[in-house]
Formats: sequence, structure tokens, C-alpha cells
Amino acid sequence: MLKRNFRVVQPGERTNPQGKPVSNRILLAIPDNEYRAIRPGLEFLRLPHHRILYEPNKKFEFVYFLNSGLISLVIVMADRKTVEVAVLGREGIAGVPSIFGLLKSPIREVVQIAGDGFRMKVNPFRRALRSSPVLQDLLGRYSVVLAMQISQTAACNRLHDIERRLARWLLLAQDRVDQGCIAMTHDFLATMLGTDRPSVSVAAANLQRKEIIDYTRGSVQILNRKELEKCACECYQIIQQFNGEIDLR
Repeated sequence: MLKRNFRVVQPGERTNPQGKPVSNRILLAIPDNEYRAIRPGLEFLRLPHHRILYEPNKKFEFVYFLNSGLISLVIVMADRKTVEVAVLGREGIAGVPSIFGLLKSPIREVVQIAGDGFRMKVNPFRRALRSSPVLQDLLGRYSVVLAMQISQTAACNRLHDIERRLARWLLLAQDRVDQGCIAMTHDFLATMLGTDRPSVSVAAANLQRKEIIDYTRGSVQILNRKELEKCACECYQIIQQFNGEIDLR
């Protein structure tokens, strides 16, 4: 395992060539020489709600590093029904399969909470990766943890009731956006959780009645995180415990 012997970089200390500050944890976790290798290719961009980064079975052109916001990884069936299988924020990278030479994926990746970040063309990124051992190790860990999240979410969607799944999703979202208020609708949550709108409405109403959340039109305010954690299924803690394996600090 690689050991780090360099200074921990704080959010904002690194920038892209246009001077936009970096908050993505992967870009902050690598040594200076490795960051310099990819810095010229980092293009800053705003990521509005519903922006699709990848469509199923379309060729990868970029990898994305979020500074803020939330991306959903979504499976789209032949009848156009969808279900979310993972989320990622500034702790990760979008377009993981392309890192390992895959040209496409069956997963749609879409911005669900608006933010910003950087994109880099796949081929230059893969070339820089060859001489970046810490980044290779970090991305390898992240890829395995993301796969674990996908597996755990699949089991959760099949085996756990909607209220516990909703609590799990809210916790994962808050961890990544660092906000007590999360913009979303019941229709959106129903799509992400693979259920119907009335089921989400009942689950949200139960959590609101317990004064754990406050749902208003288009947003959810988390009022009591500790109680929300108690309401979530074990999947949240399982996913979170492996997130700690990503960081090399």
C-alpha cells in the first residue's frame, strides 16, 4: 500500500488553469507532482440540475470531478423505468469505467443536485494516470467502494421498506452536499428509489410526523439527523464504513 509523506492540501489551495478553486477530495488527496500532470486538462463547468453526463451505451468522452452537488447513477430499463443504484459527490469521480479502458457503460449518470466541478478528456487523463501511482491507488479504492455501494443499494431496493430506504438516501445526499436542506420532489425520489409517488409521500409524511424532516414543496429539511440515522436501514452504515477506506491520509 502506498504511504503518503506530503502535506495535506485543503479545499481552495489548488486551482485549475483558469484559477477556479478545487474542492474535490480526490484532486486534493494526490501529491503536487501528480496534480500538475492533470491540471492543464481540468475544465471548470457549472452542473445544473438534470444535466446528463453519460447516457447508457454512449461513448465516454470526459471524466468529471465534482466540487459540489450530487450525481445519481441510474439504471434505465427497456420500458424506460429507472432506479438509482449509487450516488457520488465531491468524494469521487464520474465515469469510473473509462478509467479502466471501457468505452461505455449501461449506467446513466445525471446531476440530481446542482453544483460545479471539473471535467477532463478521457484519453489525456488516462495518459497522466500512468505516471501517477497515488492517484491510481486512490481511484482503485474508490472504484471498489463504488461497486460496493451499487451492490448494497441493489439489495436495499429489493429487501427494505420505502421509509428506511428514503432515510438512507437522505443521509447519503446530505453527506455529499453538506446542507440540511436538500432540493427534491416526491416524483424525483420515487424515480430514484424505484417506487411510486404515493409510497414516497407516505414515507416522507411519517418522517415529518416524527419531526425528523420537514418537507415543503420541492425540498426536504433534515431536522434531526441522529433520529434519521435510527430510521435508516443498515445499508447506510455499511456504505459509509467503506467510504473511509478511500482516503489515503
